[in-house]
Amino acid sequence: MSFPRYESYRHSGSDWLGDVPAHWRSRRLKQIATFTGGGTPSRENLAFWNGDIPWVSPKDMKGEEVLQSEECITVSGLQSSATEIVPSGTVLLVVRSGILKHTIPVAINRVPVALNQDMKAIRLSEEVCLSSFFQRWVQGLNDSLLLEWSKQGATVDSIEHAYLAATSIPLPPLPEQEAICDFLDHETDKIDALIEGQSRLIELLQEKRQALISQAVTKGLNSNVRMKSSGVDWLGEVPEHWEVTQLRRVAREGTSITYGIVQAGPDIEGGIPYIRASDMAGDQLPSDGYLRTSPEIDAAYARSKVSAGDLVIAIRATIGKPLIIPSFLDGANLTQGTAKFSPGPSVLAEFFFYFLRSSPAMGQFERLGKGATFKEITLEMLRKFQVLRPPLDEQRQIADLLNSKTAQLDRLISEAERAIALLQERRVGLISAAVTGKIDVRGFVKAATAVPDVVAA
Repeated sequence: MSFPRYESYRHSGSDWLGDVPAHWRSRRLKQIATFTGGGTPSRENLAFWNGDIPWVSPKDMKGEEVLQSEECITVSGLQSSATEIVPSGTVLLVVRSGILKHTIPVAINRVPVALNQDMKAIRLSEEVCLSSFFQRWVQGLNDSLLLEWSKQGATVDSIEHAYLAATSIPLPPLPEQEAICDFLDHETDKIDALIEGQSRLIELLQEKRQALISQAVTKGLNSNVRMKSSGVDWLGEVPEHWEVTQLRRVAREGTSITYGIVQAGPDIEGGIPYIRASDMAGDQLPSDGYLRTSPEIDAAYARSKVSAGDLVIAIRATIGKPLIIPSFLDGANLTQGTAKFSPGPSVLAEFFFYFLRSSPAMGQFERLGKGATFKEITLEMLRKFQVLRPPLDEQRQIADLLNSKTAQLDRLISEAERAIALLQERRVGLISAAVTGKIDVRGFVKAATAVPDVVAA
């Protein structure tokens, strides 16, 4: 869909903003808004918490509206801290948080709230600027505003109030602001519905992928095979000719299931790379980005050095997650948050990779995990973890099938993710064009709201 442009433009006064419609008038934010910060009541006083006042922090800024918060405070908690009640209909910004390195979350609260110190409330003079228009303005110009409002530097840790307050905003007349917001509500609703459809497709594909893996590695590929009780509650029935054993019993002779370096020391250029649990975020180990330890420390932990084809298994955080060691990490080491498993001659690394990623195995790891801050399992738990051992040729058949089928599903998931990225770019681009006057949407709003003629039968 193409949209017309306005008849005449003028320079906005900001190089990053460029030209705006000639009849729009610029106002500095501090001239048309009041600002409210936040604070945190003492965590040590339980009387300040679990009250009826929503207390909004960056983790609550997940959408365009705030209706509730994960934490609430009491009246005494409100009175004891720097926070105060923010009336509904106010624009909320995250002004200090790690997520600012990527975007500026912005929302409008639909109930009165209090804020923590990482937030700022902007109460606009509605006779000059609609809250909904300013919210869309921030959404459409997020990348540019992130730079304009932050300290100069390599990373963005906070939005500076002086820069925020001094922002010059080209504003259309109120009826035009309303028209732009109506247009964007209409168009973003359509885009959001498409994004939601693609997100649901990804969920279904991921569920299908997980079900395929779980079925293949616990029941086999032959639906007519005789079954037996595994003797393990979380495994249930398994093919009669499969063996139920422990992970340690299928490890290569002369190796042990062990964790790695306890204190790796400073990062050494040209040193020995070591794998941390944080390096295991994806479905494959990355080709770079590893910290490196000294040859002396590496030699002291020779037992945990890995070879290509070994499995590295997380024993902290995402416990039980396995990844296969690629050839470029042959000779690397581990940290204490990971463990290695070297498959013996009767098992395939690929089969055990899929087995440990199956829903039954993941569920059992979750049940075994201990810890409040993050879960972890002991080496003894991992060594005694119960696994299935089909005949070697059957392991290969299962692994080959899953390699093929999961690759197909992964391609479909990647296509859906690309579609979402394009839709999100379209959404931001449309908002940006509308709130800066690059397109004139007034006619569209009139056409969309016009009542069609009724044709008599």
